[in-house]
Amino acid sequence: MSFMQHLRSCNNFRQDEFVPLMVDDLLTGRVRPAFAAHLLEYPDVFQGDASRGVLLNSAISGFDERSAAVAAVVEGLASKGIVQAPLGEAYPVTRGAREEAIFLVDREAASWFGFRAFGQHLNGYVRRGEELLMWVGKRAGDRRIFPGRLDQLVAGGLPHGISLADNLAKECYEEAGIGSELAATAQFVGSVTYFAQTEKGAKPDELFCYDLELPQEFEPRCTDGEVEAFFLMPVAEVTEIVRTSMDFKPNCSLVVLDFLLRHGLLDASHAEYANLKRGLKIPLADAFAVSPAR
Repeated sequence: MSFMQHLRSCNNFRQDEFVPLMVDDLLTGRVRPAFAAHLLEYPDVFQGDASRGVLLNSAISGFDERSAAVAAVVEGLASKGIVQAPLGEAYPVTRGAREEAIFLVDREAASWFGFRAFGQHLNGYVRRGEELLMWVGKRAGDRRIFPGRLDQLVAGGLPHGISLADNLAKECYEEAGIGSELAATAQFVGSVTYFAQTEKGAKPDELFCYDLELPQEFEPRCTDGEVEAFFLMPVAEVTEIVRTSMDFKPNCSLVVLDFLLRHGLLDASHAEYANLKRGLKIPLADAFAVSPAR
């Protein structure tokens, strides 16, 4: 094991295994060939082109019309057991910033289509004298993805139509019982990007990262069932878990590594330092037009 193994596991996208998905003649997603075939069973919405891939029907225009048409396809695919049932959480479909959405798609379907996604991850930490400790959550065993794996104190996706501050406050309360006043003191520290492929499809993701220093007496409590246990660990122990295992949810390992680099706990003397610095912020512009985080 090495720290770089986590970056490699989250950046395993192979373009030659996917078909472009075009909207208005612009690359907007990437789908596996088998999923492309399923989409073409809905010719009023998706059409095939030998040179360009899968095209959203140009006759379907406008934010609401596109959202409704794609939602109907997702419902149809779910009824056939091709995708899981929609979660009822709308994600923006965008080639750039999340505010530049051209239509919406259910969170469950985003990876199947290879659409860009955004999330927020918060490192909750405590200072005890000279020692730095980090709160780590263990995902509940009934989660759809990575049940039982370790996670940040707070982490979640970014739905459409909610601000970063409001979504972070919501996630902080739901996942760790953190009140709005304490959540508001979290510091935005930048983002981590990666481009993975999973069993579902492609995941070009950007995670907005936050640090929150917590009082020593703070005790997290999960209110939404996402987390089954919390552990307050010395950061040295967290570092060793990341270095020697895949116990963390994959993208959470990247957020831990970003924390370690920013706090000088992995410095330039480490053999992987330069590659880690570069690898945590890969350019997604080669696949999609990316705008600065807002």
